Amino acid sequence: MAISLPSRSADRRVLSEINVTPLVDVMLVLLVIFMVTAPMLQRGTDVQLPQAQHSEAKEQERLTLTLARDGRIYLNGEEVPRAALRDRLIAATRDRERAVQFRGDARVPYGLVIEVMDTLRAAGIESVGMITERPSRATRP
Repeated sequence: MAISLPSRSADRRVLSEINVTPLVDVMLVLLVIFMVTAPMLQRGTDVQLPQAQHSEAKEQERLTLTLARDGRIYLNGEEVPRAALRDRLIAATRDRERAVQFRGDARVPYGLVIEVMDTLRAAGIESVGMITERPSRATRP
């Protein structure tokens, strides 16, 4: 019985084919796992609300804090002294979500903005939204 041994020239060949079958198998398994788990990641709860004949939907009023160029502070359009701002914010957010929309003039000194933001934090405001304007088409690049 003779055994055929490969020649030296056959040993020097490089396989240029990559076997992608295991990669495709792994990707398909991951796809199935993600498709199954994605619906479970929703954090909401389905609730059927009761019905009432004479109910009104209250629109929650947003709290807007405005910092004018001259340093004056307005809470929902009403001027508030800096010394009383913390107390007014605590009173205004007592029965509602602790969120404030902040409008500040672009020319206000940065130190004053930080002072107002520190007062917001001291009043327990959890969320601050910054109101900005879009630039006009003439000034856009």
